[in-house]
Amino acid sequence: MEVYCQLSREELLSKLMDCDVVLYNITQHADQVEEALWAVSALHNEMGHFPGSKLFILISTVMTWACSKPVDPDDLELPFTDEIFWSRRAHPNFEQHIDLEKRVVKMGKTNRKLFSTYVVASGLQYGMGEQVFHYYFKNSWLGQEHEISVFGDGKNIIPTIHVNDLASVVQNIIEHQPKPYYLIAVDCSNNTMEQIVKAVASELGSGKIQKKPIDEAFLVQDFSVMEIDSMLVNLRMEAIHIKKLFSIRWLCEFGLVENIELVVEEYRQARGLLPIRLCVLGPPAVGKSTVSKKICEHYKLHHITLKETISETISRLEDAVKNADPDAMDSAADAQELLSSLKDGVEQNEGVLDDQLKVLKDKLMSNPCRNQGFVLDDFPKTYEQAKELFDSETLTLEQHDETSPISSYSRKIMPEFLLCLDASDSFLTDRVINLPEGLVQEHNYRPEHFLRCLARYRENNIEDETVSNFFVEMDITPLYLEITSSDTPDCLLLMQKIFDTVGQPRNYGPSSQEVVEKEEEERKKAEQRMSREAQDRAEEEQREAEDAKLRAVRWEEWIKSLEEARQQEEEQLEALSVPMRNYLMEHVMPTLTEGLTECCRVKPPDPVGFLAEYLLKNNPFGYPQ
Repeated sequence: MEVYCQLSREELLSKLMDCDVVLYNITQHADQVEEALWAVSALHNEMGHFPGSKLFILISTVMTWACSKPVDPDDLELPFTDEIFWSRRAHPNFEQHIDLEKRVVKMGKTNRKLFSTYVVASGLQYGMGEQVFHYYFKNSWLGQEHEISVFGDGKNIIPTIHVNDLASVVQNIIEHQPKPYYLIAVDCSNNTMEQIVKAVASELGSGKIQKKPIDEAFLVQDFSVMEIDSMLVNLRMEAIHIKKLFSIRWLCEFGLVENIELVVEEYRQARGLLPIRLCVLGPPAVGKSTVSKKICEHYKLHHITLKETISETISRLEDAVKNADPDAMDSAADAQELLSSLKDGVEQNEGVLDDQLKVLKDKLMSNPCRNQGFVLDDFPKTYEQAKELFDSETLTLEQHDETSPISSYSRKIMPEFLLCLDASDSFLTDRVINLPEGLVQEHNYRPEHFLRCLARYRENNIEDETVSNFFVEMDITPLYLEITSSDTPDCLLLMQKIFDTVGQPRNYGPSSQEVVEKEEEERKKAEQRMSREAQDRAEEEQREAEDAKLRAVRWEEWIKSLEEARQQEEEQLEALSVPMRNYLMEHVMPTLTEGLTECCRVKPPDPVGFLAEYLLKNNPFGYPQ
């Protein structure tokens, strides 16, 4: 098979001339209509140059029947058939499609021996990854919407056909080249939109749906206008010519709803949405929960523990019993019995009971775990528990594969990978001793209890029938990982080894090539950011150095100016004090000296009063006494 992309019209025509059969599908994109019209017109003009007969098949859509009048107004359930194709009326947005159908039919009438044309009005296609219904499959698989939306009342009948069955119709046209040149290709389902969405939601999600106004469909980015129109069509159709002329080996003769399990499995395989199932085992305090949560975060899996599963089930059963319908007493009694059994098992702590295993198995069989996968943390603990958990005696003979060692076990919950963590007893004991008190209480790592659990684990793993032996018997090779350090680099190395073993994620995340490209782009951005930051730091350091130098210069100038101002002030004060000093030396100091001398000679009882009186009496200016 050769694939050509972005050919010019001349190149494409050259390739079409070499083909015995030309097939154009205009059901997916409106821009295909224009090219299909050009192709059939160009081939029709070149009929004289054909080396042999040619066949042109147009895969059109039942939307060219969307506005057709009822065959019998008194019997609205009478289906449209391809025998009355001339009376069809197209949806307003599909006028180009019906015009192309008419042109293709007309060009095929010129010389049918040389150039035959056929129009196949296909129902909405499903299977092998889905197309128009992909929105419902995706949201149910992801579980993003607790209730899947049905736009409108959902009572409209949707003509559908599996892509493999459509291919069978085309193959029969090529092989038999029937006389009718217009054929309807639909299955025998006549399912409503509500039935289709309900079936998808039940098989992949919670099974709950909610009806929303039609206008809200235009707010969904995953829908094109063409797809919205298709999902709102209401047509009851029957493929008369296919039934009469061909012997089709139908894959889904009775529609999507009747074959939902097959279609869902095709969807998973085609989209690569395969669950990843792991089991993580090891002694207490080795870090199983930490590793399990990191794996779940990386692969978007569900973290499953026996304790949490039982707690969730007890809470759900309590609500069910409390809100039980009086008319459904049998189911309420069953729920109450299971609730009592689970509570007794938790209170008595007598090991793992049958009801607890049943609850855990139901959890692993739930749609979220079957869709994305799970990490089963610290369970099973013994060979017998593993056998009871994964034993599936209820599988039918068709579900068994006698050539596989897992033929008698449930493939839907059997882990693909077994991670066995281990560490020395001294390392585990030191780790528990250094744990915060809150974690010790949360995990019940009291010294005596921890040592009992550790001893029990060692005892269970020295026997011949260990949990790892069970998985080896099931052809699942354990990955043994020794924990010797809690340092971050060692933990990162451990997780990388696990990721390398498990492989790439299998979900709606980016592909491995996109991941590489994204990581490369992020690396370049990080390098550019680091370069800019380094440059900014260098510029900042340079500015700081320049500012420091400038501050030093300004500080020196300020100190110098301050010193000059102080010196000037001192000189000014010195100059102002000269007249006062001269006055004191000339007029005051002589008299004061004489007074002090006289005071020392007389030695009066009050020296200060004596000196003051002396200065007043001997005032050289002769002031009044």
